[in-house]
Amino acid sequence: MFSPAIRLRRPARPHPGDVLIAVVGLLGGAVLALLGLHMQTGRLFDPPWLPLIPLAVVSGAELLRRSAPQTALVVGTFALVADQFTPGNLATVLMYTDLMYAAVLYGTPAAARRIPVTTFLITVGVTIGFLAWLRDAEAVLIGIVTGLVSFAPALTGVSVRNHRDAAETARLRADQTALLAEMDRVQAVTAERARMARELHDMVANHLSAIAIHSTAALSIDDPATSRDALGVIRENSVDGLAEMRRLIGLLRTGARDAVPSSSPTLASLDALVEQHRTNAASSGLTCALDDARTDSGRLPAPVELAAYRIVQESLTNALKHAAPGPVTVRLGQTGELLTVEVASVLGDRPGPRAPGSGAGLIGMRERVALLGGEFEAGPAPPDDGPKTWRVRARLPVTEGSVRE
Repeated sequence: MFSPAIRLRRPARPHPGDVLIAVVGLLGGAVLALLGLHMQTGRLFDPPWLPLIPLAVVSGAELLRRSAPQTALVVGTFALVADQFTPGNLATVLMYTDLMYAAVLYGTPAAARRIPVTTFLITVGVTIGFLAWLRDAEAVLIGIVTGLVSFAPALTGVSVRNHRDAAETARLRADQTALLAEMDRVQAVTAERARMARELHDMVANHLSAIAIHSTAALSIDDPATSRDALGVIRENSVDGLAEMRRLIGLLRTGARDAVPSSSPTLASLDALVEQHRTNAASSGLTCALDDARTDSGRLPAPVELAAYRIVQESLTNALKHAAPGPVTVRLGQTGELLTVEVASVLGDRPGPRAPGSGAGLIGMRERVALLGGEFEAGPAPPDDGPKTWRVRARLPVTEGSVRE
């Protein structure tokens, strides 16, 4: 008895086209036999019905022309040789040529290379052999017939197989090209979404953080003067935040694909940014100062200026949320082809309201610096005799080719 884990493999069903070829060939050969149309006379076995046996064998082999082409060719070869000892049937020869063609087209790559060479050598050998035996022009005719029956269908199979493989290769290449195009599109969409997310966060976070801190202060301190000052800061940041949002929405609606919009802030706007932060942070005990140590304050590439501005903006926002009372210093420096941006604030606890943070600001700053091929670090500064300091430092190449697409 068989183990349950062992399953008998069912033989593959013949292809409908193969069944049609076999049936038509068998019926056609039978009609030729009934009409007495034979290919030769005076053979060793002369009964007129005898060619039907090789015909039936070749017809059966046709059922295997796709599933087992080499087996079908071997069986058909024996049937064709046997047919030569009988009056013969034209349908047997024609179906054998189809078996030869199918063995090359559907067989293994090794068989497709070997069969044409073998049939060519057989054709040459038969021609030379019959020339040596008969010494007559009939030997050349026998060689031609041998080539038409064996070598010609094999050569046709090679040609069709090469065209089929070339078409399959072209299809695979087209699929790979489409896949690569889709991957490029997804990466482009992801990069654009990340860029817009950084822009949205950097533009809005500063204003909303100031609004959150001052609104909390206004609610917690029952003092008309404090509430009036807080409402003034809230209004100013609301107006500025709305203006930034309108600019970004305008870019999205127009579908602009420039890496940096023409209306983007520059380093020349840092004075206004620092002054705005000084106003927002006054109630938290923070003071802000800008130290621009650059000898050449000319315009830098737009992506570099935007990245530097956003790093300062986000660092000031983080200081407003988390820094202890004390100075917040923004320093700019340039050495050769390298722009240095540094923002330092006092590290520690402070009384009063705070705005929650998610860490997206540090991620955005790191991404901006990486896109420019620069260096970024953020964390506590080395200890010294003064107060503990949180420092953000970025080094940005200022060459036009530094931006990574």
